[in-house]
Amino acid sequence: MSAAIALVCVVVLTLQIRDRWQSPEVKSTNQAEYMTTGQAAHTAGAKMQPTDPKLAVEPTPDGPQPAQPANPN
Repeated sequence: MSAAIALVCVVVLTLQIRDRWQSPEVKSTNQAEYMTTGQAAHTAGAKMQPTDPKLAVEPTPDGPQPAQPANPN
């Protein structure tokens, strides 16, 4: 009896997490604007804009450089 319950639990848990086995579908702003995401954004009064591209060269942070860890040898 306990083996049958365990088997049912394993099947139910497997069905609940099956969506995580596939990688998410990433859409561009133009595609998402005409899907449910775009409709929800327009309903809320928001505008959809593409994200800013990453900088080719990141600026150096202000402040002192991190110290090197002690060498135990």
